[in-house]
Amino acid sequence: MPLKNSLLLLLTATVWGIAFVAQSVGMDYVGGFTFNAARSLIGSAVLVPLIFVFGQKNSSGAPSSDTSVSPSQNRKELIAGGIICGIFLCLASNFQQFGIKYTTVGKAGFITACYIVIVPVLGLFLGKKCSKLIWAAVAMALVGLYLLCITDGFSIGKGDMLVLICAFLFSAHILVIDYFSPKTDGIKLSCIQFLTCGILSGIPALIFEHPDFSSILSAWKPVLYAGVMSCGVGYTLQVIGQKNMNPTVASLILSLESCISVLAGWIILGQRLSTKEILGCVIMFAAIILAQLPQKQSA
Repeated sequence: MPLKNSLLLLLTATVWGIAFVAQSVGMDYVGGFTFNAARSLIGSAVLVPLIFVFGQKNSSGAPSSDTSVSPSQNRKELIAGGIICGIFLCLASNFQQFGIKYTTVGKAGFITACYIVIVPVLGLFLGKKCSKLIWAAVAMALVGLYLLCITDGFSIGKGDMLVLICAFLFSAHILVIDYFSPKTDGIKLSCIQFLTCGILSGIPALIFEHPDFSSILSAWKPVLYAGVMSCGVGYTLQVIGQKNMNPTVASLILSLESCISVLAGWIILGQRLSTKEILGCVIMFAAIILAQLPQKQSA
């Protein structure tokens, strides 16, 4: 398992963890659909110059990622993959956004991060097997997330159910990216998925939230961070980092965003960590290390 891929996904988790601050602040100014539409369209626009730059480099004689298929077939797969990824991203991000309204941030973080369990379970139906070591890492990560995120009694309410649906949708998003990312250009795939997510989020935003330009401008800082860093940088790094990587291990690394969001609150906002939360972070990091120890390949 290439170290480079793991580091790219760790960087992704860092960007996403810090983005929780921007996400919560942005909701003070605009509705959830409007926020997701704006950030996704910005993320798509940010990637256009990168596509041009890398396209110029590739045209100087670099071979395509798959020479066995025609350019038109590659184009169809890229567009289809981008649209499918965008649909799942749109559904997942909006379910999460509105779920947070009706539950605590700690519960939302824990339930969302349950995709570390959902991904390998769904992967079994797609023929993706995992070793006992990875299953042990998943169990450890769940314990760590519980200690980190759950501070009071655990019960299922309206918001919890919305975020649980979001966790299943993010699991599907990870598996869809796992399917398309080795076959297509990562930056182009990411650009199309953001454009799709932005358009789909924009439709209910116009119908239900009636956004005005001044309210979006007033939220320019959180929207810009979420658009440029969380979308443009973060999800593109996810697409590139997941290439030829076990999706279960990828989901474990990405779930570190929960740890990083708490650590960011401690470092940036001065929020102290309890002994229980520190223990949760330690167990989470140990789970990630365990998942990446050398092991026999499963067919």
